[in-house]
Amino acid sequence: MNQSSFISGADGDDSLYPIAVLIDELRNEDVQLRLNSIKKLSTIALALGVERTRTELLPFLTDTIYDEDEVLLALAEQLGNFTMLVGGPEYVHCLLPPLESLATVEETVVRDKAVESLRKISQEHSPVDLEVHFEPLVKRLASGDWFTSRTSACGLFSVCYPRVSSTVKAEIRQHFRTLCSDDTPMVRRAAASKLGEFAKVLELDYVKSDIISLFTALASDEQDSVRLLAVEACVSIASLLPQEDLETLVMPTLRQAAEDKSWRVRYMVADKFSELQKAVGPEITKNDLVPAFQNLLKDCEAEVRSAAAKKIKEFCENLPEDSRETIIMTHILSCVKELVSDTSQHVKSALASVIMGLSTILGKDNTVEHLLPLFLAQLKDECPEVRLNIISNLDCVNEVIGIRQLSQSLLPAIVELAEDAKWRVRLAIIEYMPLLAGQLGVEFFDEKLNTLCMAWLIDHVYAIREAATCNLMKLVEKFGAEWAQNTIVPKVLGMANDPNYLHRMTTLFCINSLSEACGQDITTKHMLPVVLKMSNDQVANVRFNVAKSLQKIGPVLDSNALQTEVKPVLEKLATDTDMDVKYFAQEAIRVLALA
Repeated sequence: MNQSSFISGADGDDSLYPIAVLIDELRNEDVQLRLNSIKKLSTIALALGVERTRTELLPFLTDTIYDEDEVLLALAEQLGNFTMLVGGPEYVHCLLPPLESLATVEETVVRDKAVESLRKISQEHSPVDLEVHFEPLVKRLASGDWFTSRTSACGLFSVCYPRVSSTVKAEIRQHFRTLCSDDTPMVRRAAASKLGEFAKVLELDYVKSDIISLFTALASDEQDSVRLLAVEACVSIASLLPQEDLETLVMPTLRQAAEDKSWRVRYMVADKFSELQKAVGPEITKNDLVPAFQNLLKDCEAEVRSAAAKKIKEFCENLPEDSRETIIMTHILSCVKELVSDTSQHVKSALASVIMGLSTILGKDNTVEHLLPLFLAQLKDECPEVRLNIISNLDCVNEVIGIRQLSQSLLPAIVELAEDAKWRVRLAIIEYMPLLAGQLGVEFFDEKLNTLCMAWLIDHVYAIREAATCNLMKLVEKFGAEWAQNTIVPKVLGMANDPNYLHRMTTLFCINSLSEACGQDITTKHMLPVVLKMSNDQVANVRFNVAKSLQKIGPVLDSNALQTEVKPVLEKLATDTDMDVKYFAQEAIRVLALA
């Protein structure tokens, strides 16, 4: 059926008029209208019914696949959810022609989405339909003239392989082999990225006879972008093979990858190291992976050292228990010591994010003797991120050696960060303060860190003052209302007389945060009088914040205080000369139901 009869077919029936409009929009010159219509494709299909969707809508869509990428992307996504709209699994093969066209377009994201939808609907094909309709599509894509169709084919082999006959399986394996040695690097890359997934659905004999040779070839490809994807496949392949075959079939290629001339390939080995370690088992780990890991930690490229450093804790945790401590102390610790003073701050930062975890593995004595000096060196590092990573992981060490031992050296680093010239660094340390407070305990906190927390309240950056206010609330939740009354509240209320109106406003913000945590008694006796007094402030900004504060703390107060103390002040503010003060006062009266 041609387009005009397709449209007029919808026009003829009054109930389908909105559908006719949507269909018409599919051909509109305006991209946005076409996109909107594609996104409502399921509505069109529902209105047309399953038969007309199959015989008219799908051919129409297949014929018009020459559009903007965003329209094609939306179409590829919609078609993946179309099974019931074409009549269920029995007719799902009708969706293949438009998706096949979409799987060959130039834009990668459209192709990927088409492949994703094809993979989804492949599960809805019966084994017979899979061989009659789906598998020929995969073959056509695999032998297409354009590399785009061949790359798409790579993602479809594994979904149809388990459910077809042995003859068809042999053809699929042959097609995959061909694509692994395709002339175009993009196709080899796509094949390498699906090698592990394909290996998982193959019978073990074919993994040994077919996949290993493909893996070896791809891992030696001239393009590093192909070689690094072979490393990813190595994890899947190693986990499929029996232990006795690993040494001969996988390890030579893995050793070669760990020493590859391209840093990107070595980076991939470092990034996948923990998974590789689990896949090859403890014996090969001891003999092969420990030296390889040492080399990666000493790599000449910072990116590789950084990826390896991130894996230190995980690698050590997964070592065989009987030889774990010995391996760490004799092989890994020396590398860690070198990384602490690495030239790259990314490497030091990656190390700082995991190094504390070694203390739980090595125990108290080793931590105090060997790790503590490294932690302290990192706390004094010139890079703020390194110092922060150490501080944020302190709880691991606290469990092993107790915080007292750390606190003497820890504190100067905290003070330095708290006063850093970069406000984002100050902000980050504020966020860790409740965690630190919990670890250090209330006495230590009061003695050393309380003044720091109060100083942040008058920082010149608003974000810091706001975070400091929030920090106080979390501290009160941790240490309790009595501590707040004795330690925090008097200092906060003292700021109400500060000559700087921004500091006076911070008092109000603190009261807003603290009222709930401190409870009715402290709020009514200590905080409320200060807020009420501030209603006479010269600065309008302060006055309207008084109205907002009263609204905020109102629910904490009893009805007597609300009626006798709060209401008169809000009524006075509601007649203020400043518009904003008036507005917020009236709003507070309305919310607190004092009118």
